Amino acid sequence: MFELICNVLLWAGLLYAYFFNVLEAPIPDRTARNPYTLKPDIWPKAIIILLLVCIAINIVNIIRKNRGNTDFTFASMFDMRIRRWLGIALVVAASFVLEPLGYMATCFLVLFLYGLLLGQTHVIRLFVFAVLVTLLLYVVFSVLLSVNLPRGTIPELRNFSLYVEGVVSSVKSAIGM
Repeated sequence: MFELICNVLLWAGLLYAYFFNVLEAPIPDRTARNPYTLKPDIWPKAIIILLLVCIAINIVNIIRKNRGNTDFTFASMFDMRIRRWLGIALVVAASFVLEPLGYMATCFLVLFLYGLLLGQTHVIRLFVFAVLVTLLLYVVFSVLLSVNLPRGTIPELRNFSLYVEGVVSSVKSAIGM
């Protein structure tokens, strides 16, 4: 289980480095204007993407290898007191990443990780549940209560939020709300 946690943390750290360091790295004007030069962000992007793929494969292999093992659950590593503190830490961490990740990604991650913390072993079911509850909460707060939820500052997550808003507004106008 420790190997899995280390791999997941390494994967999350690389993902953070990709979005907040590599994508936002400045490119000199002279390099950006020349179509024949190799941009300075190409190699870091390629290396990080390759590492993310390799670590994801390793995570899947670890999970496959320990599928039938009853001691291989996230909740089995911690007693109830430690799980409470981890749950509080998860909510505090969510408050810090809400603005850059946006509501959709943050809510999904909190629900998914909290489910793992509580001992859910069916990852697919937990994934589907987290997606459905995230969408339900989005509809309740954004559509019914007209609360503006954070869209995020990462371009891909912001575009996804805008896409969901467009779908919800088109459904809303189709049913005459």
